[in-house]
Amino acid sequence: MASRRAPAARPTAAPAIPQEEIDRQVERAVERTLARNIPGLRMPTPDLDLDVGQTPKELVYAHETMRLYHYKPMLDEIYRVPLLVIMSPVAKGYILDLAPGQSLIEYLVLQGYDVYMIDWIAPRREHAALGIEAYVAGMIGEAVARVAEDSGETDLTMVGYCMGGMLACLYTALNPRRLKNLVCFTTPINADGMTLYKQWVNSRAFDIDRLVSELGVIPGEMINASIQALRPFQRSANQLQLLNNVDNDAFVKANLRFDRWAADQLPLPGELMREFVRDFLRANELITGDFHVGDKGIDLGKIRMPFLHVAAEYDHIVPTAASSDLIGLIGSKDKQEIVVKGGHVSLVAGGNAVYRLWPQLDRWLAIRSV
Repeated sequence: MASRRAPAARPTAAPAIPQEEIDRQVERAVERTLARNIPGLRMPTPDLDLDVGQTPKELVYAHETMRLYHYKPMLDEIYRVPLLVIMSPVAKGYILDLAPGQSLIEYLVLQGYDVYMIDWIAPRREHAALGIEAYVAGMIGEAVARVAEDSGETDLTMVGYCMGGMLACLYTALNPRRLKNLVCFTTPINADGMTLYKQWVNSRAFDIDRLVSELGVIPGEMINASIQALRPFQRSANQLQLLNNVDNDAFVKANLRFDRWAADQLPLPGELMREFVRDFLRANELITGDFHVGDKGIDLGKIRMPFLHVAAEYDHIVPTAASSDLIGLIGSKDKQEIVVKGGHVSLVAGGNAVYRLWPQLDRWLAIRSV
């Protein structure tokens, strides 16, 4: 077993799409989603032979929709404080382990970090009642205990990506003495900065209670439809770029990996989606101070351990207007925000991330992981 080491101006928001157009898109997506709710029907998915998720790992614990993995150390000496990475419940974790040489997880392991990751699987109808409390106090809380048991360390650094960052903040606010460090990537905190998402969920055609009642879980294709509405021409642009580089095998495989992941959105338990829409997107309760996990109020000012937030300058999914308030709400004295060039995904994965984010993340973690 490996031994442990001793102790700029922000872009303005894009103009809103006319509400009439949003209403049409939402109505089409809702009716298509409900029409596909046929027992036993499985939507075809492409079987692409792409080498994603190749960093060696083992399953440590599984419960409900959560899977906790431990990545095998590659060095004889590792940092004392383990890392627990939390993915967004709507996205599969292989974006952080895209391929050898393009994997943030592989990079962290090679720098000597002891890496665990919470990845999520598609919920079934029996999981429809799982809400934010089940995720934060239940599954994430259990994962933290399992990491301590498996690693033998009580200190822990938590790293959350996108909605996983929001869940990490909620957990930490409820357990302010449990973590040594907290790192968040592109974390939504101010719903007013997510203009198009708010248009989507405030549409007259978007009845979240009806969707939850009829479906139980909200399908990934509906979540993907809301994301695609943010940049309607992005897929066509990607396909043109692919055609222009068809003779470049490395480019083609990388493009296909990203495209596969972008279309591979996970469904969400109905109650989790209902609470996210009602309490965050519509009521913006993390900003108003009214957000609750179960019967416990959330005060982000209680987060006082070293904190790092990373934002992407051209993020269309979580614009900087939606994440920039986080650094001010956190109560830590040791806190920092890094804004890097790139988008929501290229921030953490791909050729540019290797040079832009990964070394900065390593430097921040290294002195806080002993």
